[in-house]
Amino acid sequence: MTHRSHIHFLLNGQTVSIADVGADQTLLDYLRLNRRLTGSKEGCAEGDCGACTVLVGRLTDAGLTYEPVNACIRFLASLDGCHVVTVEHLSGPEGRLHPVQQAMVDHHGSQCGFCTPGFVMSLYALWMATPEPTEKQVETALQGNLCRCTGYEPIIRAAIAVSRYGTPAADHLTTERDQVLDQLRGLRDGQRVVTGPADNQAILPADVDDLAEVLLAHPQATIVAGATDVGLWVTKFLRPISPAVFIGHLDGLKTVRQDDDAMVIGAAATYTECQDAIAEIFPHLTPYWDRIAGWQVRNMGTVGGNIANGSPIGDTPPVLIALGAEITLRHGTTRRTLPLQDFFIDYGKQDRKPGEFVESIRVPRPAPGQRDAAYKISKRRDEDISSVAVGISVTLADDVITGVRIAFGGMAATPKRAAAAEAALLGQAWSEEVFETAAKALPQDFQPLTDWRASADYRMLSAQNLLRRFFLDQDDASSDLVQLATA
Repeated sequence: MTHRSHIHFLLNGQTVSIADVGADQTLLDYLRLNRRLTGSKEGCAEGDCGACTVLVGRLTDAGLTYEPVNACIRFLASLDGCHVVTVEHLSGPEGRLHPVQQAMVDHHGSQCGFCTPGFVMSLYALWMATPEPTEKQVETALQGNLCRCTGYEPIIRAAIAVSRYGTPAADHLTTERDQVLDQLRGLRDGQRVVTGPADNQAILPADVDDLAEVLLAHPQATIVAGATDVGLWVTKFLRPISPAVFIGHLDGLKTVRQDDDAMVIGAAATYTECQDAIAEIFPHLTPYWDRIAGWQVRNMGTVGGNIANGSPIGDTPPVLIALGAEITLRHGTTRRTLPLQDFFIDYGKQDRKPGEFVESIRVPRPAPGQRDAAYKISKRRDEDISSVAVGISVTLADDVITGVRIAFGGMAATPKRAAAAEAALLGQAWSEEVFETAAKALPQDFQPLTDWRASADYRMLSAQNLLRRFFLDQDDASSDLVQLATA
């Protein structure tokens, strides 16, 4: 297949073409070192603090979509065909402040100023999508931005006040939208991109079939979807990732489909792209989904990547295993499907051979009588890695438990089902005593480790209490008592 050896994208108002882009070159380094666009800051270099936030616009089925992302862990090669917007692009004629910036000034939302450009870009994205946000929407949008000076109260006030200073209809990204759309469509040529030196090569397949061919030729390649994990391999561990095969641009892997009996998620669909379907089919996952990292990471990170990297503390595997999810893996033109729980073999080891990739995840719709829950324990409520995560699915018929699936993360070397606890529940009448028995059976299933996130004793007690919590949350009599107590 013919290929292109350079990437091209829009940077603010300019078309950029760059050859020899290394696999490990980050967008933030390019902006600061090559273009001297130093409004975007480097704080944590791991996608946690938000000081590096920029907007990335890309063509989707809905048109042109702009999302805030972390430039520190976003690889430059992945921007092919996109529109990158930095804080420098916000200034109006004669250098006037943007409405978001003016609101931040007037409401005293900036002090040292280091974090301010990142806050401005997140609030800019929120304002463009939701000009009159609620306080809750502002808090969710700012999950991925950390402030050490003013605190969040003045920043939230500024966010709610932005529309007093201007309207999205008059903003650059609205008035220039048709022109940007035409430019981005012109950049789409359907070619494979192979760029960078031989020892630091980045490959962007033309489509999913081309991806399968590339991985047959490079079976040991690093597959990069959202880079929310792989990015840290580079910025924190200085690990080589070449050749890196980027898949986040492949429309064929970004579909989220609702069938009569299941939801099917493409492996490169981001958390954000899944969110609406998740809320509709699995509403119990909505609050859990909002606690996966911050907004910037949810716009980059993918469900398929969270599964494929095999982490024992990944957020999505426990809840998807509890729901009976299956994954489809592809090797060349051959596909195979297996239960998600069987994909995880041991720590750092998954049932995926060289050249094979996760293509999709299928999650069955809830059955009649099915009660589901997802819980996460972490040091911080928002934007933090799980100490313990659990998905619980119990099916009732005439108050008897006829089906049960319980899967934990953070309790073993892999995401794992709690077989003994499940056995204690299956076939039993719904009662608090039965769930107490199941909680006491958990030590037969797990011998958790102690690390800096949590001790073994804490993990076990938390896991047991989450089973008890499930009963209290789902039990009709308990719910009535809670409502009476809080009335």
